[in-house]
Amino acid sequence: MRILIVYAHPNKDSFTAAVRSVVAERSNAAGAQTRVIDLYADGFDAILSAHDLATYEDTSINQQGHEAYCADLAWCDTLIFVYPTWWYGLPAILKGWLDCVLLPGVAFEMPQEEGENIKPSLTHIRRLAVFTTCGASWWLTRMIGAPGKRTILRGVRLLCSRTCRTAFAAHYLMDSSTPDSRAAHLAKVTRKMDRFLKG
Repeated sequence: MRILIVYAHPNKDSFTAAVRSVVAERSNAAGAQTRVIDLYADGFDAILSAHDLATYEDTSINQQGHEAYCADLAWCDTLIFVYPTWWYGLPAILKGWLDCVLLPGVAFEMPQEEGENIKPSLTHIRRLAVFTTCGASWWLTRMIGAPGKRTILRGVRLLCSRTCRTAFAAHYLMDSSTPDSRAAHLAKVTRKMDRFLKG
């Protein structure tokens, strides 16, 4: 098992960092090869520039500057995102990573004929998970539509194996969380990870 963890949080002492640590620990306990991408520590440039857009469909050069990230995607069979939910969605740095790294020739193939859709290229990924925190409650997040969760567990999921398994866990009401609620959530993440990585 080859697990890629994509982590996004600017505070190294955040609760999200604790979640990432549990995810990495359970990955290692399962005997997996594990890589962690820390977008803030990397100083990832989340802006899709005019040049990036102009070369977006040219698979001979569109990975320039992001070769290592693209190689990590090609390497893994399990992809896990750990991030805080801000304004019901993905942090800008993570959305930018999706824009800049999930490229034609890497994550999907562009349509060849009129009326065609893109074709998935991440079919080697058999497991996909999201572990996040939300300041809002479960019901409010659901009412808004949980766009961050949908982007990954629906949008990215469509690029993966047809039999791709998914997992999700969120600590809601993070702004009014307590030591007990945070400890309970880390225990939940442990259980989710252990089930997710079985089989």
